[in-house]
Amino acid sequence: MTAPTTAAPPAPAMPGRVRVGGVEVDAVREEEVLQRVGTALEAGRGGRIVTPNVDICRAAAADPALRALIGSADLVVADGMPLVWAARLLGTPLPQRVTGADLIWSLSGLAAERGWPVYLLGGGSPGVVHRAADRLADACPGLRVSGAHAPPYGFDGTPGGVARVMGKVVAAAPRLVFVGLGFPRQDLLITELRRELPEAWYVGCGAAIAFAAGTVARAPGWLRQAGLEWAYRLVSEPGRLARRYLVDDLPFAARLLGDCLAKRVTHRLTG
Repeated sequence: MTAPTTAAPPAPAMPGRVRVGGVEVDAVREEEVLQRVGTALEAGRGGRIVTPNVDICRAAAADPALRALIGSADLVVADGMPLVWAARLLGTPLPQRVTGADLIWSLSGLAAERGWPVYLLGGGSPGVVHRAADRLADACPGLRVSGAHAPPYGFDGTPGGVARVMGKVVAAAPRLVFVGLGFPRQDLLITELRRELPEAWYVGCGAAIAFAAGTVARAPGWLRQAGLEWAYRLVSEPGRLARRYLVDDLPFAARLLGDCLAKRVTHRLTG
């Protein structure tokens, strides 16, 4: 399974969405996400959530098919503070940053209350994904984890690799599936899983499984609110993240905010 590279028409904007960073993002708070997912699951309707950050927006900016992949999701929430700042500069503010690392906890709590089984897919290694499952179950009494699996690296490039992973998920019959395989791998797999298990909700959650396991530390709350979680992660994992953050994402974020500021100034001068 590989990322799409051919051009595809962008999905039409859905009501309540804000265009920022080249993608359409839902202007919702975390509690509204829980409400929408809960209402849909009670009615037997599935869906998927994409959590774009600066890195995802940068990738989507270079590939129309990735923009369409994001836009076709049932919910698109801003995982990165630069997107929140950019939307504010444009005069179309987003009410809140909503991260996959937070949703894995809040949606698991909702699942525990309603008796919906969850599945964890990703995390990098069996030890990490099973530790995450244990910690979520401890924090959410009554939570049923119907499965936890960390596919080996490159599984989607081997014969039958995707089918084996999908078979495990479908056999477990979860109602909520957290997929932490990185964008766009996780989101491409989710689109295929939805065909086999359409009544479930899926969250492409990146590093959220590792965060939930405690194997990767999250930044303190004040750093997250200040938009400096990336700096905390960079200090924690410089070898893995230096190029991504400093060479790729930081310039993109600076251009994004600069362009939004210029548009705001122009609008005030001409308005």
